[in-house]
Amino acid sequence: MDSSHQMEKEKEEERQKTAVSTEPAFAVASLSLSLPTVFPFRQPKISSTPQPNKVKVPTQASSLTHLSLSTASPTPSKTSFKSSLSATPIHAPLSLGPNRPRDPSNSAALRRASVVWFRNDLRVLDNECLASANNESLSVLPVYCFDPADYGKSASGFDKTGPYRATFLIESVADLRRNLQARGSDLVVRVGKPETVLVELAKEVGADAVYAHREVSHDEAKTEEKVEAMMKEENVEVKYFWGSTLYHVEDLPFKLEDMPSNYGGFKDRVQKLEIRKTIEALDQLKGMPSRGDVEIGDIPSLMDLGLNPSSTMPQDGKAGANASMVGGETEALQRLKKFAVECEAQPPKGYKDGTHSIYGANFSCKISPWLAMGCLSPRVMYEELKKTASRSISASSNRTDGGNGSSKTGTNWLMFELLWRDFFRFITKKYSSAKKQVEAAPATACAGAFA
Repeated sequence: MDSSHQMEKEKEEERQKTAVSTEPAFAVASLSLSLPTVFPFRQPKISSTPQPNKVKVPTQASSLTHLSLSTASPTPSKTSFKSSLSATPIHAPLSLGPNRPRDPSNSAALRRASVVWFRNDLRVLDNECLASANNESLSVLPVYCFDPADYGKSASGFDKTGPYRATFLIESVADLRRNLQARGSDLVVRVGKPETVLVELAKEVGADAVYAHREVSHDEAKTEEKVEAMMKEENVEVKYFWGSTLYHVEDLPFKLEDMPSNYGGFKDRVQKLEIRKTIEALDQLKGMPSRGDVEIGDIPSLMDLGLNPSSTMPQDGKAGANASMVGGETEALQRLKKFAVECEAQPPKGYKDGTHSIYGANFSCKISPWLAMGCLSPRVMYEELKKTASRSISASSNRTDGGNGSSKTGTNWLMFELLWRDFFRFITKKYSSAKKQVEAAPATACAGAFA
């Protein structure tokens, strides 16, 4: 009995021990299963979702999501977004490109090569065309073209260009070449049609543009149209300038087609306008284009142009009437300075109507041929005479007009002559279109006579 009782007692103790050891296990298991339900916000800690990948590989979209979640006010989000956008490497290559309109001093804004087409502007002083091409190009190719259409016989049987005028032109071209060479450049000379010669040279040197001064007559305007058409096919820009008159065409108080047809109306409208300042001659010019093998070319003789040189030779031991007129800018400036000194030493005479003129051997300035060829600009002539002659007549000017230059004293007599020249050139340009060439004929003849 005792032994059986003892065995039952031991079995009961074992059951109690087993019950005590299993109850905590059930409690722990139930607790672990109930935690996600009671504390759901802790679930991401044990989640295996790929959120760490978003942190390691940021993108613009993920950063934008982060900004919207972490920022309460919208203003900082916009600021941060703009800042991060401007700092992205995508925008860096944009700053490496050329910025031609905003930074003209940038070398990328310069043209690779330009052609300067000299016409009736055979000078380096006050030459806007040459100065602009030099400032806007890495290299410049100056060119003068002897157009065969300007020589030979006209329909009436006369020489289109006589031997004296041709000699004067040849001398002017030679002087221009020397002046360009003294400034590190040169002058390419050709005999041929400008629309053909200029295109060939532009292609040879890879020119981006052709710079030239506009002219006024019908034939010259037609030549410009041919050049523009040929250059358009080669994708070469043609830039024109105005430099043959005292007043600039852009400063006129009227459109050219509305210009008064009489001198009095023209003078009243323009004589109070301000005259533009002259453009200084550059001491150093851009070099010739390195691309291509352009030959400079020889300046033609009278025989090369189909003219008889014997007609300009002295006859019976006497020199020709125009033998003392040497073409070129150098001669023109020397004559201008000499004439200004003579005007200062010998003031103009006064007439009964109040006008003034020079007298004696110097009854005129005799600078018309150099003005016609463009060896000298009207503005240079006006400024030089204004500086010198005003000193000798300053007292009379102050007495009559208070020194404002409005009376007919001082250099105003020359001003009137230059105004006449302006009138004829502007009126010729007005009627030089193809539709009005019949009306333009008288004006063209006048412009040629008074140039």
